[in-house]
Amino acid sequence: MKLDSHQHFWSYNTADYGWIGDDMGVIRRSFLPEDLEPLLINSGFSGCVAVQARQSVKETEWLLQLAEQYAFIKGVVGWVNLCSAEAESQLERYAANPWLKGVRHVIQDEPDLKFVVRKDFQRGIALLQQHNLAYDLLVSKEQLPYAVELVRSFPEQRFVLDHLAKPDIKSGELSPWMEALYSLAEHPNAYCKLSGMVTEADGENWEQEDFTAYLDVAINAFGSDRLMFGSDWPVSMVSATYSEVLELVRNHVCTLSEAEQNMIFGGTCRAFYLQD
Repeated sequence: MKLDSHQHFWSYNTADYGWIGDDMGVIRRSFLPEDLEPLLINSGFSGCVAVQARQSVKETEWLLQLAEQYAFIKGVVGWVNLCSAEAESQLERYAANPWLKGVRHVIQDEPDLKFVVRKDFQRGIALLQQHNLAYDLLVSKEQLPYAVELVRSFPEQRFVLDHLAKPDIKSGELSPWMEALYSLAEHPNAYCKLSGMVTEADGENWEQEDFTAYLDVAINAFGSDRLMFGSDWPVSMVSATYSEVLELVRNHVCTLSEAEQNMIFGGTCRAFYLQD
């Protein structure tokens, strides 16, 4: 089963999606399941994992409703307020829904670089395991070393790093991102998505070679059994089409064995989120 491990849906309005700036005009509209389904079919994918795009339990409820309506949505990574006193009750409520596979917070927008080691946040993380929920780490490259601390502190919790922690692909800079990524990969409970790369490159002027070093580091660090492809659609449309994002990764991993490629394009996602 080929799966896209990371994409988004939204019903656009300026109040809820203020993070979509003027320079991202191509995605300043609604993106719904009927927009994605033909892209998945044309790419040979059987389904996807829908990931939260705003910090709202209402969005989590909406995504879960979509998963019930559309068979190709295999799971949802939603949002609950892990830092609040309501975290436990929210998790109990939403984890009862079989489509919820994990949760995420937009840590990259938090001004505190050490957000993930805060006690209130870690109290919320400690609740996830009892509900068998994964956690998506959306951090910046500057926050990545603290994410390593978090993963080390919860060795039984499943974590997956979104967008390779957003390295500076446009500049070609590797360190200290590379060293922090290797440190994260030392922990077997940490996985990584090959996603969100084109928006860290030079707009629409990127070339395949711009990503070679970053993909090499990720593959060497995690191996195919802890890597999963994610389109980051429709955010990725700012810099590339769905097929271009897919071919970017396919072109790089074409020298890997068929079994390794199958893991990256579905097997790892299935084992991590769907656990079957």
